[in-house]
Amino acid sequence: MRRAFLSLLLLAGCDAVPTAEAAVRPSPAAAPVESPAERAVFPAPDRPVADIASGNWSDEATRDNGGEAADVVRRLGIRAGMHVADIGAGSGYYTIRLSPVVGPEGRVYANDIIPDYLARLKRRAADVGLANVQFVLGDSGDTNLPDQSVDLALMVHMYHEIGDPFGLLWRLQDDLKPGGRVAIMDSDRPTSRHGTPPGLLRCELEAVGYRQIGFSRLENGSYLAVFQPAFRPDPGSIRPCKPG
Repeated sequence: MRRAFLSLLLLAGCDAVPTAEAAVRPSPAAAPVESPAERAVFPAPDRPVADIASGNWSDEATRDNGGEAADVVRRLGIRAGMHVADIGAGSGYYTIRLSPVVGPEGRVYANDIIPDYLARLKRRAADVGLANVQFVLGDSGDTNLPDQSVDLALMVHMYHEIGDPFGLLWRLQDDLKPGGRVAIMDSDRPTSRHGTPPGLLRCELEAVGYRQIGFSRLENGSYLAVFQPAFRPDPGSIRPCKPG
């Protein structure tokens, strides 16, 4: 997905006629071809980016007692057969709970930028027998999800930690299926305090071509904002938003 080939196999000195399986080789001087997404340059956000504090926002028992996951599933209409990306999956609170909701015909993409988090979550999913979870290592500017693979991309209490939010959101448009949505849960406080003010969040997503289609306050003190792509701006035209 949006990745140039890292290398090509060169069979130097081989006089045999290439088989049907043999790769077509360019000249040794040929360089890897970058895609437009790889060439794109995005501005840094004009506000602090919070450090990644832990793989958990809060303990799971407290969240379950408050009915958090069930409430989010209901509000977002997550159902059997959907493909949902848990971006910044961490310890897997939502991955583990979404897997039975989407069922055997659905899929959960557990995505994180920290390999150790994904390794531990992979073991946890295997221990409870989840067969519909796919693990994807992302980076600060790209989820690395397959193109047009996701009905819903969910980010829970991690948006303020994304180092390259404009790049990630711009490339995320490639990952969404037609009609796909992005849902972001966060706290209404400055990014330096591990939250994102709703107005700042809306401004940053609008700068990357998304429109807000839903917003609700949750009983756990957080909010849930839902967006859909409306257009795809030129990366050079994106301007950071001022907090406050």
